Amino acid sequence: MRLHFLGTSAGVPTRSRNVSAVALQPETGKRWYLIDCGEATQHRLMRTSLTLPNLETILITHVHGDHCYGLPGLLASASLAGRERPLSVVGPPAIRDFLDAVQATTGLHLSFALDFIAVEPAQGPLELADFRVESAALSHGVASYAYAFTERHVERQLDRDRLIALGLPPGPAWGRLQRGEDAFLADGTRIASDAVRRASRRARKAVIAGDNDTPARLGRLCEGADVLVHEATYTEPVVARLGTDNDHSTAARVARFAASEELPSLILTHFSPRYATRRDASPSIADIEHEARAHFSGALFLARDRATYGVNREGSVEAPDGENEGPLHEGETP
Repeated sequence: MRLHFLGTSAGVPTRSRNVSAVALQPETGKRWYLIDCGEATQHRLMRTSLTLPNLETILITHVHGDHCYGLPGLLASASLAGRERPLSVVGPPAIRDFLDAVQATTGLHLSFALDFIAVEPAQGPLELADFRVESAALSHGVASYAYAFTERHVERQLDRDRLIALGLPPGPAWGRLQRGEDAFLADGTRIASDAVRRASRRARKAVIAGDNDTPARLGRLCEGADVLVHEATYTEPVVARLGTDNDHSTAARVARFAASEELPSLILTHFSPRYATRRDASPSIADIEHEARAHFSGALFLARDRATYGVNREGSVEAPDGENEGPLHEGETP
């Protein structure tokens, strides 16, 4: 699977960072999923190969503007482009109220049906085309959620030893079983494909959290996760100076949680605009990295706008060019 970061700034955009949005793609196919949709997300999408007709589902973590103000414009553009296929939007009820108000006051008319699904963690997983999605309530100034995406369609392979034990030697029947069809023994006994095929690997799992000042809320959701994407709006010295965390997490707080859960990979995002992208500035995003590394020894990444992070079949995160690139420097193309 692949994670495309379309915006990594908290609250407002900067010259090199847009506000929150992440696109998630399964390993194969053109379908993709959007998690949060801050202002100008559709502009960021224009710099990718992702297209609105192939957008499968939008999931919004909470109603704050830097996570949802881009949603009406993106929906309008999809409509103007002629989309007819229904589109699901998952989120807290306030998101439905927001969209209803925009449609009522601006005359927004969509050419496709909008199916709103309210987040209900107690109701169990949501089955999407490519992922099973679980949610958890977080701690923030408004209702905020995290989503865990687990692959639904893992490649399956034949259990050769079981087939031989059943008395079915290699041959055309094996091919039928691999294609999902049933086969028969010489005595007429039916062998169901599902009974002799097993997953070739473990399903990958990525957790993407909304704004949250208490990472421990994610304990259940992070069980078996390959990667956690979580906000690190501040460093602890800045919170001490401000006298408040504004219901957000620090890099240290998230890193300590990730370490306690033995998560293999952590991607930090949603950085306060006060942190410059230049490493020689103060404060800078390098401060966030240094604070997190002091508490987390796993694979740590600081998300960059327009960067794509892959999760390979072994569950390891692969950053652009196979390594964790540092933050953009001032003067680079945002």
